[in-house]
Amino acid sequence: MQSDPVEVGSAQTVLSASFAQQRMWFLERFEGGRLVVGFVDLPIKCPVAPLEFCFLADSYFHERGVRDRVQITYVTPLDGAFTRPVASARLAGLLQEKDVALVDEFSIAEVDGAGGRLVAYDGRDVPFDLAVLVPLHGGAAYVGRSPGLGDELNFVPTDEHTLQSRARPEVFVIGDAADVPTSKAGSVTHFEGEVLVENVRRFLAGDALDASFDGHTNCFVETGFHKALLIDFNYETEPLPGHFPLEVGLPLLKESRLNHLGKLMFQWFYWHGLLPGRDIPGIGSPMPTRGKHHGPPVESRRP
Repeated sequence: MQSDPVEVGSAQTVLSASFAQQRMWFLERFEGGRLVVGFVDLPIKCPVAPLEFCFLADSYFHERGVRDRVQITYVTPLDGAFTRPVASARLAGLLQEKDVALVDEFSIAEVDGAGGRLVAYDGRDVPFDLAVLVPLHGGAAYVGRSPGLGDELNFVPTDEHTLQSRARPEVFVIGDAADVPTSKAGSVTHFEGEVLVENVRRFLAGDALDASFDGHTNCFVETGFHKALLIDFNYETEPLPGHFPLEVGLPLLKESRLNHLGKLMFQWFYWHGLLPGRDIPGIGSPMPTRGKHHGPPVESRRP
């Protein structure tokens, strides 16, 4: 789902599920003012993507020497910066460090382009000069044209562990098509693939299905200035500090240049390793439990 950027009155509004193609055109011409970033509602393909945009915008405006003239605000319908408390606290702290205002529990009812403001259902408003918003994500249109296959958003109701459709036993579901309660990012689809392929084989053989998919999600979050943060979690275990994939490895929930280099390396490996069908040694579908610190939540530095 993607719509073209439009300019309404004196304020610019960008509605896009992927802002990569338009962002530089607008940002290169943005000399100062109020930049508001957010998303309309869940689900979105990746809950950290608009946060990553805030961090990279902060870095970009610093590089241009105009950061002191730009006010960045992140608006979210969630009650914090992220869906899970430990990561939410850490990410809220990063927003504060980078002087990005956080406005939570803000459900957008109206984008007033002419007036340059977002209006919430509860009557609050957030003014903007440039707004970057992610619309509600939905499933494929053909699902909606297939009676009984999908839900009201055109996602296929799916067993969250076997990835078998709840509508038809001979249908298995992966990636954006599934309604499983996890991110719809590429890493999830990769981990789903291992279980799904095995279950297609088992189904055709008449064997019991493998119910081992645990919602494993792995995501690098670029935080600007050649640093990144890594999160790793599943249905039951939220993003925690520690290291990935073992006690020694990439730091979790912590900004580092190592994570930035790790993301660059993974980008190469994705095209030259995963797509040709090669696995990542030592990293399978189940979320690794070693290296994670199950301690008290990380406290937010947000006042």
